[in-house]
Amino acid sequence: MSAVLRVQLRDKLAVLTLDRPGQLNAIGSETADRLAQALNDVRDNDDVRALVLTGAGRAFSAGADISEIESFTTPGQFRAFVGRLTEVYALLEEFPKPSVAAVHGFTFGGGLELALACDLRVVERGTRLGLPEMKLGVLPGAGGTQRLPRLLPPAIARQMILTGEPIDAERAWQLGLVNELAERGGALAAAEALAAVLAAGAPLALAAGKRLIDHGLGMDLETAIAYERETVSVLFSTEDRAEGLKAFRERRPGEFRGR
Repeated sequence: MSAVLRVQLRDKLAVLTLDRPGQLNAIGSETADRLAQALNDVRDNDDVRALVLTGAGRAFSAGADISEIESFTTPGQFRAFVGRLTEVYALLEEFPKPSVAAVHGFTFGGGLELALACDLRVVERGTRLGLPEMKLGVLPGAGGTQRLPRLLPPAIARQMILTGEPIDAERAWQLGLVNELAERGGALAAAEALAAVLAAGAPLALAAGKRLIDHGLGMDLETAIAYERETVSVLFSTEDRAEGLKAFRERRPGEFRGR
């Protein structure tokens, strides 16, 4: 794995670390490609039940790689760049295993968009989160204008996008963008603890739960509830469902195998 991304496997978790600390983990084409490769590798690893995504050094990610963007000479090159980021972030969002972003320091632009593509976010106090693209004469291009209003009150998301001004971790937590607020230096440990809870769940039910939430939001309520009913009916036939009920009766944690 390239130095731009480190992958560590431990205790049913895959910890993916953006590893360009000297560039505040700016996300360029190489990082996007390596992240896609890592996600595809982890998808097929049955020993991994959940992901943690974090950044090395003093930032989660300050955003897309400006030096790479400055090398583009045509709109088509930029379109291909943001298109690749969009593809990889969608791969993360649709990943069948749950993901937790461990966020600290500067988390701007493409870095925030990456965190938004994760299922859950643990953020350290003092972190700044924003989409500053407006200040550069452009807009977020990897899902920021669409995912942020789905996770924040639309008026707040609109203000962040149109002014380019960030909010701090405490404000983001109050607004519901952040699942857990960690003390400085504690985001990774807290994210791993949260991911361990997810990893203990039944893999088929976790994947189905992600699909129900993501797809159901785009349906009318009656259709979404019917989709839910069909999904849980399929889960009833799994070995994990039988193990879950048995474990409940025996007052012990379930030992789920994804079958």
